[in-house]
Amino acid sequence: MSDPTRVKSTVYVGGLDNAVTTRTLHDAFVPFGEIVDVTLPKPDLPSSTDPHRGFGYVEFENTADAKEAIDNMDQSELYGRVIKVAPAKPQKDQNEGLGSKTAIWEQEGWLAEHAVSEEDRLATEQARAVSSGPPDPMQGLEGLDVAGPTLPTK
Repeated sequence: MSDPTRVKSTVYVGGLDNAVTTRTLHDAFVPFGEIVDVTLPKPDLPSSTDPHRGFGYVEFENTADAKEAIDNMDQSELYGRVIKVAPAKPQKDQNEGLGSKTAIWEQEGWLAEHAVSEEDRLATEQARAVSSGPPDPMQGLEGLDVAGPTLPTK
């Protein structure tokens, strides 16, 4: 199955109670269609005692089944908690955007979007040099050593 199709057939399930397991989630969503995979991400900290991070993903065989699950299960109750069911978003690359360990200007995506060609840079410099604005009144005063008006000598 291709990646874009896989994302479209996966739903995000948020607001889960700690008692929810992959089996519970599978049983809750199986009425809407064939389930390929159920994932409950573990907490980042190894010292955490929580079984999961309070959300999970359910991947269906068909995109239509995922839509059906979203329509029927969003804002429903599971283990006494109202759950949020929405289409899953594609996972971001950890080396791109905010929170990455690489400076933004060193990332490929940023460079491709903001890079200026040598030709464009030269054209900009020429346009500034030929600007048709009023002349600078301070131009040509660089050689003056004394401030103020010059007095006529007798």
